[in-house]
Amino acid sequence: MNRSLSNPSKPVANWVLIGVVMLLVQILLGGITRLTGSGLSITEWNVVTGALPPLSQEQWLTEFDKYKHTPQFILLHSDFTLHDFKFIFFWEWFHRFWARLVGVVFIIGFVYLLWKKELKQSMIKPLLILFLLGALQGAVGWIMVKSGLTGDAIYVQPTKLALHFIFALGLICYAFWFALQLFIPGSAIIKRASLQKWTVTILIVLFFQLIFGALMAGHKAAAAASTWPTINGDWLPVSLFRESPLLINFIENKITIHFIHRLLAYLLFLLTIGWTIKATKNSSDSNYFTRSKWFPLMLISTQLILGILTVINSPLILANHWGFFEWMAQLHQLVALLFLLTMIYMRYLVRN
Repeated sequence: MNRSLSNPSKPVANWVLIGVVMLLVQILLGGITRLTGSGLSITEWNVVTGALPPLSQEQWLTEFDKYKHTPQFILLHSDFTLHDFKFIFFWEWFHRFWARLVGVVFIIGFVYLLWKKELKQSMIKPLLILFLLGALQGAVGWIMVKSGLTGDAIYVQPTKLALHFIFALGLICYAFWFALQLFIPGSAIIKRASLQKWTVTILIVLFFQLIFGALMAGHKAAAAASTWPTINGDWLPVSLFRESPLLINFIENKITIHFIHRLLAYLLFLLTIGWTIKATKNSSDSNYFTRSKWFPLMLISTQLILGILTVINSPLILANHWGFFEWMAQLHQLVALLFLLTMIYMRYLVRN
């Protein structure tokens, strides 16, 4: 993608920014869907007919009957009433509905702006790539759901959940970068090679941290070690590499995943402190950078506190109940997204 798109039209800029906000909401809805255990309530993917929820008692009973044939209902929710089912159905339906809405806003906006000749030739290719990434994300989402509808699975496979989450982050980062090209003038760019290296390093570590965060969610690993600062009383858990072969521990062993997620959190915190020190050493003519250079440290500090609160409150988890743990977990995800987008913003501003 081009580094800058000079003099973009205001309608294009606003349209792209609306898309970024809608994608942010979509990822947060995915988090709510996961925390409420709603992801497997809809057993089919009907792109058009699935846009509307059941509108009659007969339709509700039909959908409930389909859910009754899933492993999750048989092994975990056999006591569910229709009222219980409607609750989890709503969040999965709303998550899918919002994804459709994002697609509709994109297509209508693209066609309208193309017709009005607001889109430059240099914008067409990245926008088409953005659309394809969105379609791919929908396909990955359905693959993830299918992984929880067969055999003795009561939840989606954690690795597929992580894949779905990472694709979503890639999509929003791509859209956000495009938005930055429309909103940030070239005069706001600063040249600091060393700070750019720090920014890229943080983004690389953050990438792996987000993967392990998704694995934490998929395995519900917070409850596997609800103590802090130690992990169930140990600084170095004895069960860290108990599985064989060794690499399977990094995707299946809850304690290993938990340990690495904490370790990367501390590393990110230290790297962000170093980044902030370097960012404040020299003055900058860029008001964009000056106004925002403290954001990364503020966000990562908040994120660390929310992570600790999420872990130590994991014993409070109650099935089909939204409580303090769920609030902390959702805020933890929100701040992680804001930190990611802030570092993408910094990467855009800081060049070598």
